Amino acid sequence: MRPARIHHHDHRPQWQLAHPFSALRRAARRAAPPRGEAPSGGAGVRRHFASVVPVLIIAAVALLALTGGTGMSWLPLLAVGPALAAATSGPWGVLRIGALAVGLGAAIGIHAGTSDRELTIVLAALSAVTLASSLAATLRRRREQVLAAVRSVAEAAQHAFLKPVPATVGPFQAAVRYSAAAAEARIGGDLYALVPTPYGIRLIVGDVRGKGLPAVGVAALVLGVFREAAYDEPDLLDVVHRIERSLARNLSPDDFVTAVIAGYPDADRMELVNCGHAAPLLVQDSAVLPVEPARPTPPLGLRALADESPILQEVALADGNQLLFYTDGVTEARDHEREFYPLSERLAVHLSEEPSHTLAALHEDLLIHVGGELHDDAAMLLLRKPAVAPVRPVGSVGSVGSNAVDEPVGRPPSRPVAAE
Repeated sequence: MRPARIHHHDHRPQWQLAHPFSALRRAARRAAPPRGEAPSGGAGVRRHFASVVPVLIIAAVALLALTGGTGMSWLPLLAVGPALAAATSGPWGVLRIGALAVGLGAAIGIHAGTSDRELTIVLAALSAVTLASSLAATLRRRREQVLAAVRSVAEAAQHAFLKPVPATVGPFQAAVRYSAAAAEARIGGDLYALVPTPYGIRLIVGDVRGKGLPAVGVAALVLGVFREAAYDEPDLLDVVHRIERSLARNLSPDDFVTAVIAGYPDADRMELVNCGHAAPLLVQDSAVLPVEPARPTPPLGLRALADESPILQEVALADGNQLLFYTDGVTEARDHEREFYPLSERLAVHLSEEPSHTLAALHEDLLIHVGGELHDDAAMLLLRKPAVAPVRPVGSVGSVGSNAVDEPVGRPPSRPVAAE
């Protein structure tokens, strides 16, 4: 059994400075441009305020035209109202704003004694801008509806392979936090799964090279193979070998997946297989210790190039200990001074006896660190072994809308139990 090792560092965790595969992943990511997250909860208030701005602009222009003594010279600016309304209002709202602009323009022109020809030209221009803005608002509304449909499908796809994690599973309290860089789709290339098996609790946390739909497809493949192999294979290394064989058949030469596969076969012992991934963080007596592998192992999909096999390491896990698995979207998040997020330090600050509270505080702190916008997929899965094991609810880990569990979790039975 290898004890966890403490590594002191400056800006990044030691595994990122020393691990030969971290540079490979960062280089592969440079080709993808960063994307922001969805707007915050104040977006509705801002949208309501923006819808009032066109009316205020029209009122200001009308006031200047009446008091500035320049007559018709201000009236073309009334077109700003319907043009701006196209970005915030629906087509009928734009038409109402346009009608207000045309009505005020006509009243001001008549009051200023403008010639019929000049007034007609100005009012025709205002009407044309209004109609064009109304058409633009219609097209924007349709695009928003399409985007909403795409988001709903993406959420359904995400729940299909990134299944919910219950608050308690086996002897552990558990929580997960996931944020996709492609916020418009709410789905990305990070992956996680936590499943009860006849051989104990088993989990995987990984990161697919790249972003977008190709990364999602690879993540779904890895999770499907893992869930099947985790239930069938008594040895955790055999689970890793099955994933590797499947990826060798289905991945392109440039694709790979970093991952940590873990198992809890019996009391007080956690097995880990680290395939080029970020070292999990072990919390013992409020001390945060990175669980570094004895030697670097290539990511899944690159074993043939490196000619190295993964190794199994064991970590003592006593009552009260916690183990945090995460992806490098967390530790490689930078602030405005280009400093990496100090996950180990911040975990010690936000640590609590409720994993969900810990991850919520870490996620909020991470958003503050980067200024409210993540540029990479980020996932965190936290396990805590309480002094008294929680009562496991009747339910299946990872089922959508249900928590049914049919098989015992703990030591391996005398023979494997076939999957239902």
